[in-house]
Amino acid sequence: MHLRISCPVVFALAAALTLPAQPLTRVAATSLRLPANPAAASYTTERVFASLAISQPVAIVTAPGETNRLFVVEKTGRILVIDNLSTTPTRGVFLDLTTVIGDSGGEQGLLALAFHPDYARNGYFYVWFTLSTTTSAGSGQHDRLARFRVSASNPNLADPASQQPLISQRDEASNHNGGQLLFGPDGYLYLSLGDEGGGNDQYANSQRIDRDFFAGILRLDVDLRPGSLAPNAHASVHAGTYTIPPDNPFVGATSFNGAALTASAVRTEFWAVGLRNPWRTSFDSLTGQLWCADVGQDAYEEIDIITRGGNYGWNYREAAHAGPRGNAPAAANFLAPIWEYSHSVGQSISGGFVYRGSRYPALYGQYFFADYSSGSIWALLPDGTNPVPASRVQLLANNAGIVSFGLNPSNGDILLANINEGAIKRLVANPVPGGIAPPATLTDTGAFADVAALTPAPGVVPYAPNVSFWSDAAQKRRWFALPTVAATFGFSADTNWSLPTGAVWIKHFDIETTRGVPATARRVETRLLVKTATGVYGLSYRWNDAQTNATLVPDEGADQNFTIAENGVTRTQAWHFPGRNECLACHTERGGYALSFNTRQLNHDFAFPGGTANTIAALAQAGYLSTAAPPAPAALPSLAPATDLSRSLEQRARSYLDANCAQCHQPGGTAPSTWDARASTPLSLAGIVNGTLAINGGNSANRVIVPGDTARSQLHSRLSGTGVARMPPLATSERDLAGESLLAQWISTLAQPQPASRLINLATRAQALAGSA
Repeated sequence: MHLRISCPVVFALAAALTLPAQPLTRVAATSLRLPANPAAASYTTERVFASLAISQPVAIVTAPGETNRLFVVEKTGRILVIDNLSTTPTRGVFLDLTTVIGDSGGEQGLLALAFHPDYARNGYFYVWFTLSTTTSAGSGQHDRLARFRVSASNPNLADPASQQPLISQRDEASNHNGGQLLFGPDGYLYLSLGDEGGGNDQYANSQRIDRDFFAGILRLDVDLRPGSLAPNAHASVHAGTYTIPPDNPFVGATSFNGAALTASAVRTEFWAVGLRNPWRTSFDSLTGQLWCADVGQDAYEEIDIITRGGNYGWNYREAAHAGPRGNAPAAANFLAPIWEYSHSVGQSISGGFVYRGSRYPALYGQYFFADYSSGSIWALLPDGTNPVPASRVQLLANNAGIVSFGLNPSNGDILLANINEGAIKRLVANPVPGGIAPPATLTDTGAFADVAALTPAPGVVPYAPNVSFWSDAAQKRRWFALPTVAATFGFSADTNWSLPTGAVWIKHFDIETTRGVPATARRVETRLLVKTATGVYGLSYRWNDAQTNATLVPDEGADQNFTIAENGVTRTQAWHFPGRNECLACHTERGGYALSFNTRQLNHDFAFPGGTANTIAALAQAGYLSTAAPPAPAALPSLAPATDLSRSLEQRARSYLDANCAQCHQPGGTAPSTWDARASTPLSLAGIVNGTLAINGGNSANRVIVPGDTARSQLHSRLSGTGVARMPPLATSERDLAGESLLAQWISTLAQPQPASRLINLATRAQALAGSA
């Protein structure tokens, strides 16, 4: 007898299966009436706030939590406040630094603004500007980071006398001044800096971390938190105004690019280096990823996802190509951009942000950017941190002079700052003539022969996964369909299946209005996921009160409240119907698009119309798989339901993470994390136990999981929402108490992981023993 053993991958150990004569009969789902692709839109830009005088806008900023005011940074030195956004907008001058700045020609002037996360309480905001002054480094142009405070008596006025400089750096050139100011999800202040200017990095700043503050991104603790470090001495630093987060990447560094450094000279403020002129950066509000558009020199513009300690290559590299400096040191490790374009396309990139709103549903999750010179405005669909193919970048509109992007907090408009026109524009979506709209009702989709009874149409096949994604205590039913009998799923034992174009998955949701009483279940939503030639799209249908049919949810999504009785208490449960492109946040390419349609989820018995059988074996027998003879179920992996006490606690916990987190948390996934939620990854290699965090929740002692300590285990905290944003991040308002309990039990019993070498030795020994049995 031979048993295949892989630790800790979860395996089905059921006995060999005897299939019924015909558990599943294949029929093409010819009744489906779904477009091959959803109706598209074209875009234009139009001016807003046309009656308000605005000059040379370079940034559009909103104070935290506000919905009725907008701040516009003018390069000449003023910050405007536009009030009453939702009614009749008015304009005022919030802060005037024109006399402080003086010369705002070229790339000089007032360049960036960021409000403190606690602005509503402390009134602090930060600005980045150029000025002529004298410091110990010399006289002439300086780049300054300063803090100001709002007036104590007027929220639409700043106090100009409250200026507190943090950095005032001598700058020998007028160009390449950066810069963007942002507070990250960790509460630290990020500042992007150019290479000082000139051409070809003539001042040799781009590959130095022991000189000045140029050609990178700084990360500063402006709140002087306990445990943060004092900065090393430098002529630019105003002592006592900020400290260094202890996990900044160059703290304690004694070498860089293979060359020795004096530790006391290292600029420990740096978070990332090797950038030429990172004019605009932004954080993805969902994933926390830091995006940077770096302006190129002779040949290429680039977009980078910034990681801790990353070196983006300038001036050895321009984007992914050789730069002006020549051969790099052997020890240098440069990170490639995820997107670049040549100067035949445009010559000066203006970075934007990843859109997470509902006003433009077709653009959800896409990164906006523009070229100042050519006027092209694009949207890029990310693929985690992987290079993006041209098929995932679409040209939206054209308007030369765009230098920055923002959002109107009152209505969700995507805004664009046009410095040439002295205007704020908005992006306007226009339906493409002739586009095919999706079916208006669930009946119209053709998925069900009898919608009221939820009787599937011929060729629409029921199935269920081993472990279901948490959906706010809803009970779910699932079906799939293929449009032709020739189409097949590309079977794989260990990786995602390949999916044929035209495949459809249907998921239906019921909620019990009295928890634990099935008779009180009501239909809420039915979702369809459609495989296209290039990806997937989703449709959501909301059930009517009569429970007879469901209507298509608008592209931007919808919300509804339900009255729920639980444990003798009546309360409201909020239910979110996801917008068209919200579906893509979870149904990722890395996750396999159809998240529960893989070997680990389908390797179990299921009651088909023709009898109970192993799902994979039945699909193969009916001709749905690319192979008619997959391995026996006992030789294939499977996820372990939380209620299956015959499986180990680790198997059940890892299976829960696989089902709920792996679509984003895996190598190349959309989450900016270092841990891997896939059950196929050995625990010792998954970065889970004592795994480092991209965002530590304000405590450097936090880890993904700390054995025996749920308080410092961010994975558990994010699931429960204890002091941090709860995960999963979309379409959920109810805590998964059973899931929290499962992970808490696992954490409480978890020992330190053994070295990978020992695990491999144990697995090898187990295979040898099994082979001799």
